[in-house]
Amino acid sequence: MSDLSNLIPILWGGFQTTLAIFGLTLLFSIPLGLIIAVLKMSKYRIVRYPVSFYISVMRGTPLLLQIVAIYFGSYYLNESLGTDIIVDRFPAVIIAFSINYAAYFAEIFRGGIQSIGKGQYEAATMLGLTKTQTFFRIILPQVVKRVVPASANEVITLVKDTSLAQVIAVTELFALAKKQQAVYASIYPLFVAGIFYYVANLVLSCLFSYIERKLDYYK
Repeated sequence: MSDLSNLIPILWGGFQTTLAIFGLTLLFSIPLGLIIAVLKMSKYRIVRYPVSFYISVMRGTPLLLQIVAIYFGSYYLNESLGTDIIVDRFPAVIIAFSINYAAYFAEIFRGGIQSIGKGQYEAATMLGLTKTQTFFRIILPQVVKRVVPASANEVITLVKDTSLAQVIAVTELFALAKKQQAVYASIYPLFVAGIFYYVANLVLSCLFSYIERKLDYYK
């Protein structure tokens, strides 16, 4: 018990970094994903094709590689082009996570928007609603209901993916647990870190279940 009482405060410091990565990623990736989803549905090829390529690259390459590319890429650009743009470790993680998850959220949002029947758009037009009013008052509430389960999966995956930040020496929960593993000469700190991840995902699962129940009136 004494080991646990000493270990938990140490790991809590790393968990705060994990929560920061998690929160900032959602803050940037969700609105960006919505914008990308709208662009992906554009009738103009000059808009739709580059967005499709971006989504393909983000989903087709490892997030680990993207983190490394953004962090070290800024140094290579600085040396080769003489720029003054250097992306520090933590911002590099947030950028990589945000643009990666935005691609996944974009496909989820696009599927939700396209699942709404065209008749609802026509009915809203007959009622005199503008396109903006139709989207925010009629379409978006239904889209939110339909994308909650898929979004919940991505959000829960994000909690676990935060451990990838250690590849560029960002000291989040798992990286700190590995350091404590060497101190304790045991895998015990990793199990304790696993409990942190499990509890966080359990809370998120309960939260999304609550949201789904609240949105049942959109059936």
